[in-house]
Amino acid sequence: MCGIVGYIGKRDVAPLLLEGLQRLEYRGYDSAGIVITGKSGGLKTAKAKGRVRDLEARIPKRFAGTTGIAHTRWATHGAPSDENSHPHLDADGKVAIVHNGIIDNATELRAKLEADGVVFASETDSEVVAHLIGRSQAETLEEKVRSALRLVEGTYGLAVMHEDFADRIVVARNGSPVVIGIGEKEMFVASDVAALVSHTRQVITLDDGEMATLKADDYRTYTTEGSRTTATPTTVEWEAESYDMGGHDTYMHKEISEQADAVDRVLRGRIDDRFATVHLGGLNLDAREARAVRRVKILGCGTSYHAGQIGAGLIEELARIPSDAEPASEFRYRNPVVDPDTLYIAVSQSGETYDVLAAVQELKRKGARVLGVVNVVGSAIARETDGGVYVHAGPEVCVVSTKCFTNTVVAFALLALHLGRIRDLSVADGKRIIEGLRRLPGQIAEILETEAEVKKLAEEYANAKSMMFIGRVRGYPVAREASLKLKEITYIHAEAYPASELKHGPLALIEPAMPTVAIVPDDDLLEKNRAALEEIKARSGRILAVAHRDQEKADHTIVVPKNEVELDPILMGIPLQLFAYHAALALGRDIDKPRNLAKSVTVE
Repeated sequence: MCGIVGYIGKRDVAPLLLEGLQRLEYRGYDSAGIVITGKSGGLKTAKAKGRVRDLEARIPKRFAGTTGIAHTRWATHGAPSDENSHPHLDADGKVAIVHNGIIDNATELRAKLEADGVVFASETDSEVVAHLIGRSQAETLEEKVRSALRLVEGTYGLAVMHEDFADRIVVARNGSPVVIGIGEKEMFVASDVAALVSHTRQVITLDDGEMATLKADDYRTYTTEGSRTTATPTTVEWEAESYDMGGHDTYMHKEISEQADAVDRVLRGRIDDRFATVHLGGLNLDAREARAVRRVKILGCGTSYHAGQIGAGLIEELARIPSDAEPASEFRYRNPVVDPDTLYIAVSQSGETYDVLAAVQELKRKGARVLGVVNVVGSAIARETDGGVYVHAGPEVCVVSTKCFTNTVVAFALLALHLGRIRDLSVADGKRIIEGLRRLPGQIAEILETEAEVKKLAEEYANAKSMMFIGRVRGYPVAREASLKLKEITYIHAEAYPASELKHGPLALIEPAMPTVAIVPDDDLLEKNRAALEEIKARSGRILAVAHRDQEKADHTIVVPKNEVELDPILMGIPLQLFAYHAALALGRDIDKPRNLAKSVTVE
């Protein structure tokens, strides 16, 4: 959840590292720090609580060097402060480390080190690693790092510098991403390709249990046990411009506005009109294997979990396979029964979400077939699953997910259609869904054109202290995701309930001060949903409906275009992304970097 960037070469390193940190600030932004090897030798550091701009103001005028590592933090152990900022040094000031992840046995290791007279400068778990490396009697930096990691339990993306080994940076990965960028007589390292693409698109992604030594003109990879590994560079598909705001005031607004093009991208080249189906070559699941699937279990966290809920509904409707979604963070701890006839699907925007990755590893250990639905090519989940679908949303920088959520649901629609046509879905229904999928980009563009109207409504409701979101069946996960978006960026308390559950308890909360957002699609449950609106109005509740036509019982209605009933949830969530955005704007929130949150959750 934090950001790492490093460089070794001939260029002045501080500006490069600061640029990289700014690219990674969505991964953590409560403090930042930098360490370089000075021209006269020795390590020079600068650290600051706050944003990267606060760090930049702290850097001395004379801060020149050609090797360095830097970090932007999302606090886990120890409150945000200068002292708790990375990099962390050992007692002699010769070793500097930046670390993503959590050291599970840090308390035990810290106690042992303190008993040996080590004085800690921070409250963090990460500082333990610096002291372990500094106290190692091994002769090489690689061996010093390796000996320290043998004592460590937990997750890490780690970069290490040492005053006595100024010609190299040593990096290591276990559960937290580390990406190496290959330049011309220069090398980069980062926790995300976003920090690298303006300098190189040739990258190597380390696997868990893998380390690397970077020199200006060379690199080598090996396991934490010391065995050499063969790493093949890949080319990053996204350009550096993809990470810029492109004239928008925020990344969230840019990413909402990109959804029509993003959906077109996930559909491109996949539709097979001849057989009224789609091609998903990356599934590695032939027709016989697909027909043998008796159940589908989808695992994700947060927004990915909500996308998985919609996906489960699509698979049940179109393929008639019993399907459900579950938070990966719960699944991995409840000793689940792993059924060989169940197809498991792991969902993650980053492809690095720790809880999802851990669930994948546990399922693979038990012999399950696991597919991935991810956005980042070559990410850990993409590599560890048996196959899957890339959602091709493009880079998503805002902490809250919008376009990736939409593309993930569309990817599930493609998967559901594929499985359905292998099983019992008719050609006519296949063509109907394909026609609906093709209409989506144009309909999304139509919804985005109503932004001014949605903005006015958002400003009207932004003074609410709490809001209720309701929907039935297909509409319920839309309500859950819309509720989450509002919470994440406005800090307004919001709850989501099935509309059918209102009278079983939540109705007690309804009053004029508690507005309700109702998902009211024009489907076979329309009258049931209207009855729920009647119940709310009878108790003087305000209602904002998202519907295919004006709802007379609602105080306001956002009308969205109609698609096929199975695909309607994809469209109904988009105006509520704009609603949350403009409510947050009216409240003066930091939209791209909401408090307490980070983009890629690579810790538990």
